[in-house]
Amino acid sequence: MAERLVTFEQDGAIGIVTLRRPEKFNALDIPMLRALETALDEAEMAEGVRVALIRGEGKGFCAGGDVEAWGEMSAADFQVQWVRYGHRVFDRLARLRQPTIAVLSGHALGGGLELAVACDFRVAETQVKLGFPETSIGVVPGWSGTQRAVRRFGAQIVRRMALGGEVFAAPDALALGIVDRVVETGQALAEARTWAEKIAGRGPLATEAAKLMIAVAEGEESAAATEALASGFVALTGDLKAGVSAFKAKQRPAFSRS
Repeated sequence: MAERLVTFEQDGAIGIVTLRRPEKFNALDIPMLRALETALDEAEMAEGVRVALIRGEGKGFCAGGDVEAWGEMSAADFQVQWVRYGHRVFDRLARLRQPTIAVLSGHALGGGLELAVACDFRVAETQVKLGFPETSIGVVPGWSGTQRAVRRFGAQIVRRMALGGEVFAAPDALALGIVDRVVETGQALAEARTWAEKIAGRGPLATEAAKLMIAVAEGEESAAATEALASGFVALTGDLKAGVSAFKAKQRPAFSRS
């Protein structure tokens, strides 16, 4: 069996999604995106996983999109296969029910930063650099990264990266709110695990609901999220049990608003 490009493993309440293309600094192409989507599905469905870590194998977190793969695509394929599918996968990450932490042991540039910004939190090692350099080769961030980044840490900072080409070192990124914690080289995974354990100790349903409500407030989610919260609440009520029991017995339900 061929080695998977992205893997999921569970360690107690923590799920770990690992990009495994170190020879390309975990640059993303279509097979990588497919593997990432599969790993995220596994994390979502894994029983007992309360926090998910996203990390890259080797020296890089994620070098962004694999530019060499673009030359093989027509304009139509680039739009449908690359941009739209990338949107779908990154949205899948942003909407994962569990809180997510990007573990930045290497640079997060272009699509790599978009991947990190789709997570709830970012832990970076001090040598890491972050930025949106896409305009230097005539493209723009295409996987909702600029939209999420503006909501997370402000339009002017994103302008400096996407228009001005600034690349921030981790300590500066911390001061600007681009990352949440900075640690010494080699310590990001351990720090993320410690943080994840603390989050995992909180009420899981309440944490998931809080994540969804924050997404609504940010504009990441809207009507669908409200519907999901309402449906989940109703599913816990005695009225639902009464309704199902009455349906099975072919009787009229006696609702109690409880």
